[in-house]
Amino acid sequence: MKKLITAAGLTLAASPALAHHPLGGMPMETFTHGVLSGVGHPVLGFDHLFFVIAMGIAAAFTSQRLLTPAAYIAAMLAGCALMYAGIAMPLAETVIVVSLIVLGGVVLSGKALSPTAAMLLFALFGLFHGSAFGGSIAEQEGGVGGAVLTGYLLGLGVIQYLIAIAAGWAVQKLGANDAQAINARLGGAMVAGVGIFLALEIIEGPIVALITA
Repeated sequence: MKKLITAAGLTLAASPALAHHPLGGMPMETFTHGVLSGVGHPVLGFDHLFFVIAMGIAAAFTSQRLLTPAAYIAAMLAGCALMYAGIAMPLAETVIVVSLIVLGGVVLSGKALSPTAAMLLFALFGLFHGSAFGGSIAEQEGGVGGAVLTGYLLGLGVIQYLIAIAAGWAVQKLGANDAQAINARLGGAMVAGVGIFLALEIIEGPIVALITA
């Protein structure tokens, strides 16, 4: 288990560069480019991918497994649009790491969320994930047109919703009939472990600076 978590963490450590180049660094100029980039970002950005998988698992054990992930999608798209408009969520990357630890911990605990609690939690973190996604188009030289933005948001929303639903379906097919099932809780442990690994990377620099000062 430790080896699996470490391997996942090492993969994530290299993911930021990949997450910003689903088109190989080519600028987004058409609706299709926007869709492809929107689909690619959550898949290549493994911190986002792990969160969406954990969200899907948590959602599967609510009474609204199809509705609760939609709260994340709506908030994520709002955060993305705000970032494109120049309004960034504070400490977005740090909060994304926290989201892995928190949601992974919830799944690991074996406690099912109520639909209301799930939607609030998913939406809260969705704003920050969306802000990070929005940075990819906000930073593109010359900006992007309406068709590109529409495609990008569409790709982001559809792929993440499908991943979340598929993750919940898969864990139930593996025998997880409730939130206390070991298969579901192991998924939570993986996500929380990756979050802790990334959190340690964040604080490593300041700690080393203090020691060597």
